[in-house]
Parts: sequence; structure tokens; C-alpha cells
Amino acid sequence: MQNPTRIKHLMVHYGLIGKELEHSASENYFSEKFRKNQILACYTLFPLPSIDELPVLLQQNNDLAGLNVTIPYKSAVIPYLDELSREAYFTGAVNTIKITKTNGRRHLKGYNTDIAGFEATLKPFIKRRVNSHALILGTGGASKAVQFVLRKLGIGFLLVSRKGLKSDQLTYPLVTSSVIKTHQLIINCTPVGMYPNTDDKPQLLYHYLTRDHILIDLIYNPIETQFLKLGRMAGATTVNGQMMFEKQAEESWKIWNK
Repeated sequence: MQNPTRIKHLMVHYGLIGKELEHSASENYFSEKFRKNQILACYTLFPLPSIDELPVLLQQNNDLAGLNVTIPYKSAVIPYLDELSREAYFTGAVNTIKITKTNGRRHLKGYNTDIAGFEATLKPFIKRRVNSHALILGTGGASKAVQFVLRKLGIGFLLVSRKGLKSDQLTYPLVTSSVIKTHQLIINCTPVGMYPNTDDKPQLLYHYLTRDHILIDLIYNPIETQFLKLGRMAGATTVNGQMMFEKQAEESWKIWNK
């Protein structure tokens, strides 16, 4: 019979950092993956009140080999890293960290697997008529990955934020009926509507949506947000964040095991 202490010592440790993690399915996803594939590893949620607590977390968990990063630290984590992948550098956002050690020194490299996740989500729903008109709700770390993908695919976009009117950015009151009508791809990159605040929704003129619109919400908990529900009721095509979540998780796993 194997010694449980020895088994725990041999386990590779991964985890997720963010501010509030009760919505996250990452621990269940990876734990089930490890169980099914008989992988000697564990995955832990690490809620951090401040990103400044990351160094202490690393000291207290010396066996960590990789981390995922979620709201609101995808950009704030960058100063704590030693290296960035090309995609992470150009987006200015990190959602995956690979941790290695050489001669006892820890090295943290940041990646952005949200890019692969969003591209996999978007491609099956791309239509020619929306290729140059998209609205991106939110300007945080997830939004930066979405912007990267849209630029790659040649899809123009406007950003929508609660504050900060800029040349390529609107506030919500400025998203008029004509903006809705001419931007048939709308992507919610904000946490508005995420569990446990499932009654919330971005403040848009939903009654101007049509069957020509495509609404993508990066949220996967709940399965259908109010944003998507109102889109579906208007006849729009709606897509939640489940595929993006699973694709980015698998891309993270590949990075950790290179």
C-alpha cells in the first residue's frame, strides 16, 4: 500500500488566482480531468484580496507549477512575472502562468490562452455581414484577448465602457439604436450577470436586437445570462463562455506540460 504522505509529496500543484472565485468551475474541471486520466496532480482556488499578495502565496505554496489568472488580475499580474509570451505581451493580459525552477530560483512566464479560447468560440458563428462591425463590452483582461482575435480576423470593433470616452470607446448611454443596428456582433467581456448576480445585465437597448445579431457572453456561470436571454428572445444567435473556458483550460494544460 502506497504511503499517502509520499503520494501528496509527488503531486504537482496548480491553481487559480482572482479576487472572488465562487463562480469558477476551474477546480472541478481540472480535478475531474486529473481523476479520469489518473494524473497525480491537484488544483486549488486561491482568492486574493490584492495582487500584492501573490509573492506570499508563492512562498507558502512552494510546489506550485502553474496558475490560471482571472478577474481582476489579468493585467495587474504582469509586473510580478519574469517573462511573457508573444500573445501576452501584445495583449497586455495574462491568464496562465507557468512556474519553473532552476537552481532553486523560481521563474514565472505569463501566457494568454483566452485568445485560443475565444477564437474557437467565435469562428463557427462568423458571418460575412458582421465581419467589420463588433461591439466589445468591457476593457479588462478578457476584452484584450477578444480585441486581439478580432484584429487577427480583420473584424473592426468599438469598445464600450462605463467610463472613459475615447476615439474607439463609447460609454453605455452612447450605444444608440443605430450603433446596435450597425454592430451585429456583440461580445460581453464584463462580469455583469455572472453568478451570484445573475439578474444583472449590461445596459443596452435590447429591443433593437434582431435575428442578424450574434451575442457572445464570456460568462459560463450561469449557462444563460440575462444578456443572452434577452438576445435569444429577440431572435439573435447566442453563445455562452463554456467553450472558451474549456479551450483555454486545455491550452493552459498544454503549456504547463511542455
